[in-house]
Amino acid sequence: MMSFLGITGYSGSGKTTLLEKLLPKLTALGLRVAVIKHSHHNAQVDKPGKDSWRMKEAGASQVIMACDQRWALMTETPEPVSFAYLIQQFDPQLTDLVLIEGFKQEPIPKILLHRKDMDKPLPEQDNHVIAIASDYPVDTDKPLLDINHIDQIADFIWHYLGKH
Repeated sequence: MMSFLGITGYSGSGKTTLLEKLLPKLTALGLRVAVIKHSHHNAQVDKPGKDSWRMKEAGASQVIMACDQRWALMTETPEPVSFAYLIQQFDPQLTDLVLIEGFKQEPIPKILLHRKDMDKPLPEQDNHVIAIASDYPVDTDKPLLDINHIDQIADFIWHYLGKH
């Protein structure tokens, strides 16, 4: 059964960097980890002029690009798709944990990131925040993790998954 864990925080708090460092640690623990990353930009997976891009431009609503090592499904949508729909796209036979960057309004367990040198104050903590990762002391009743101590965060996630 797949578990879900959000990594949230303001832009510049280090969400992508944290995920990049966490992934090898979690996979070394034997977890099969997938990632959903939300972007506010019109992200392009393929490149103009490539075959998959040409098929999309010609009107295909979905294009699968496949090679011996991986495959990717690119889907054009007239409006944003729901978080629930995106989660359903993962294969539970290949995934134990989905780490989610962004989607901070979704009712999923999440680790909130904040740094002392940020211009914005620590965001409000909803009931789904299970821990805070920071580089300074934070007055909270949640577990406080050192944002620069990746092993500590990976260990917290490992133990959290074992309890839930």
